[in-house]
Amino acid sequence: MTISNTTNTSLAAVANFPPNYFLENIAVRSDGSILVTALNHSELWYLPAPTSTIPVEPILIATLDGLTMGIVETEPDIFYVGTLGDPALYRFDFRGWTPGGAVPSSRVLTFAPDSAGPNGACLLAPNVILVADCVEGVIWRVDLSDDGLSATAKPWLQHASMAPSYTDPFAPVVLSATVQIPMPGVNGVRYAASTGHLYYTGSAAESVLRVSVDPRTYEPKGAPELIAEGIHAVDDFCLDERSGVAYITTHIDNTIHRVPLQPGRGPESAIVAGDPFTDSLVGPSSIVWGRAPGDYGRVAYVTTDGGHAKPPADGIVRPAQVVRLALGDKTVSSA
Repeated sequence: MTISNTTNTSLAAVANFPPNYFLENIAVRSDGSILVTALNHSELWYLPAPTSTIPVEPILIATLDGLTMGIVETEPDIFYVGTLGDPALYRFDFRGWTPGGAVPSSRVLTFAPDSAGPNGACLLAPNVILVADCVEGVIWRVDLSDDGLSATAKPWLQHASMAPSYTDPFAPVVLSATVQIPMPGVNGVRYAASTGHLYYTGSAAESVLRVSVDPRTYEPKGAPELIAEGIHAVDDFCLDERSGVAYITTHIDNTIHRVPLQPGRGPESAIVAGDPFTDSLVGPSSIVWGRAPGDYGRVAYVTTDGGHAKPPADGIVRPAQVVRLALGDKTVSSA
C-alpha cells in the first residue's frame, strides 16, 4: 500500500495483469465485483469483489472483435461495452450469472463511419447512452430498443474542445499492433443529475467542460462551459456530486486530479494522488466509485496500463493493475 505524501490518500493493488496489458475502463457491479476492459487484447475481464483478501484473481469473460473501451450499466447487471477499430457496442447480461459460466452477449450496434472511435460512455436516461468518440471528435447519442438488443446512434454534440490532435507530440497513439489514433479528443463522459450537466474531458484540449442537458429531450442546451484547463493527458473521471468535485485520471502523467464541478465553488483544484510519483499509479486510465456502503466519495477503483502507453521517467513498464484509491477527509471536504 502506498500513502500519498501530499494528501491523506492511499493506493492498494486489487488485481494484477500480465505484461503488455492496457486496462482501459472499469465498472463496479452492485455486489462489489468489478468489470474491466483490456484495450489492446480486446478483452472483458471480471474481478471478484475485493473484500478481505487482495489482490484477487481476474477471470476472462469475453474477447471481442475490436479494442474494448468504455463500459456502462444501463439497468441492474446489464452492461454495454464499446469497441474501437471495429467500432461497435456490445450488450452483456450478468443477471443470474455465476463465475465460470458463459455471459449472454450480443452485438447491438455498429458505428458509422468505420473510423469512429468509441471511448468513454455514460447513461444519460433510461435506454439512452452517450458515447465519446475520441477520433471523430463527437459525442454520440445511442438510443436502445425497449429490450436493449438493438440500438441507433446519432451525433449528440460536436465542439472544438472535442477534436483530436494529429500534431500533438504524443501522436499517433499506438493502441495495438494494428490500431493507432491521433491524440484523443473527447475522452470521458459523465452525467450529473444534481447539476443537470454532462461533463466531459478533451484530451487534446487538456480541458474539462460541461454542457447543460434538457431534462425533457435529453439534448444539449447551449454551448459547453469550461471547467478546468491545462491538465495534460486528461483521461476518464468520476463525479462526487455530494462534494461537487470530479476526480480525473491523467493517463501518461500518472496522477489523479480533483476539480470542482462548478467554477468558483467547492474545493480548489488539486492533485490528490501520484505527486510525487508512485509505482502504485502508473498509467491511470479510468476511475469509478466502489459500491459498498460508505464508498461513494471515499473509495474508488482505478485502471492502469503500467506505463504501456508511455513508460514513466524511470523507463520501467510495470504490470497493469486495478488499484483501490482511498481518499481521506481532507481530500473530499467542501470549501
